[in-house]
Amino acid sequence: MMQDNRAVTSAAEILLLAAFLTALAATLGALFIGEVLGQMPCTLCWYQRIAMFPLVPVLAIGLWRGDAGAWFYALPLVSAGLAIALWHSGLYAGLIPETASPCTRDGPSCSNRAQMTIIGLPIPYLSLGAFAGIALCLGLRKGKPT
Repeated sequence: MMQDNRAVTSAAEILLLAAFLTALAATLGALFIGEVLGQMPCTLCWYQRIAMFPLVPVLAIGLWRGDAGAWFYALPLVSAGLAIALWHSGLYAGLIPETASPCTRDGPSCSNRAQMTIIGLPIPYLSLGAFAGIALCLGLRKGKPT
C-alpha cells in the first residue's frame, strides 16, 4: 500500500516538474525573443506572457514544497493563457478575422507571418503548445492534493 501511494506521488511530481520545465522554457524563450532578438511582442503576446511568467514561481514552489495541489493555483493562469493562445493562433491562421485583433496599427501585428515566427516556427503556435502541454501535465496528475 505504501509503495502504491509513493508511485502516485512520484507520477504527480514528474508531471509537475514537466509543467514547471515547460513554463520555464516558454518564459526564457519569450525573454530571449524580446530582449536578445529585440522583437517587440504584440498585444496578445503580452497577455500570454502575463499568464505564463507567474507559472514559473507558482509551479516551482509547488515542486519545492511537494504540493501536488499546486495545479489548483496554476489552473487560472493556464486556462487564461490557453484561451488567449488559442485566439492568437486563430488570428495567425486566418480563422478569426483581423478586425477581432486587439493589436493597433502603430504596434506589432498579431498575425504578421514574417514577424510572428522564430526559427521558422509560428510564435502563437509555440505558445499554444506550451500552455496545452502544461494543462495536460496538470490535468494528468493523480492522487489527492497534499
